[in-house]
Amino acid sequence: MPQLLFSKWYLLGIILALGSIPDRRTNPMTSLAKAVGPLDGRGNLPLYQELQRALRKAIDSRILGPDDALPSERDLATDFAVSRITVRKALDGLVADGLLVRRQGSGNFVSARVDKNFAMLTSFSEDMRARGRTPRSVWLSRAVGTVTPEEALALRMSPGTPVFRFNRIRYADDAPMALEYATIVASALPSLDAVDASLYEALEQAGKRPVHALQRLRAVLLTVDQAELLKARAGDAGLLVERLGSLRDGRAVEFSQSFYRGDTYDFVAELSTST
Repeated sequence: MPQLLFSKWYLLGIILALGSIPDRRTNPMTSLAKAVGPLDGRGNLPLYQELQRALRKAIDSRILGPDDALPSERDLATDFAVSRITVRKALDGLVADGLLVRRQGSGNFVSARVDKNFAMLTSFSEDMRARGRTPRSVWLSRAVGTVTPEEALALRMSPGTPVFRFNRIRYADDAPMALEYATIVASALPSLDAVDASLYEALEQAGKRPVHALQRLRAVLLTVDQAELLKARAGDAGLLVERLGSLRDGRAVEFSQSFYRGDTYDFVAELSTST
């Protein structure tokens, strides 16, 4: 009987031990080295920089997508055959560069931030697709109206000019990124229902897509209503972008105000000295 009891506990210990071993078939993130290739170790770069390059490659190629959790430091050290000190130094650099975010008690995650080139006149949908994200919208309202005094001044339109208003939440994948309030001169679109997923695609089909724009960017604090729609907190930092879009002949057709979550967007512009 004692021998039988010992056997039962022995078998139970084996079962529990096996159950604690990670199953890499269900956790493919622990095999990044297989996806991006092992580190060289013979080049001029320190190992931590080689690891940073490998992780950047995994992010750029969408092996690791926005908000994906990275493997643990132990798993990364094992997979890439480096020390945990090397892994920690590599991760610290990527966090400092904004590619990763560190969440207390949860680990390291790929940043969901988006770089928006402030010098390029592109739509939200085009920006997201260019970054491998899936754009979508949730409509708040769409309506026919006439220009307000502010819109009349911005669009250089007479009072009473008909306009279409498109208000919506813009998403990248499943993450809310911005609240967009767009006013379009009614003559630029065949109807209110012409806009489906992309406003600029509808304007392009109508031959009235803006080719010039004046954009203004300023910092704001999200209101209670804005924060609720963007799944943020009231008082969180936000970015307000006002855009006045014009046709090639100078006629303004678009006046929009977009409120972006400050923790998801970086606006960048390439500058140079005049020659």
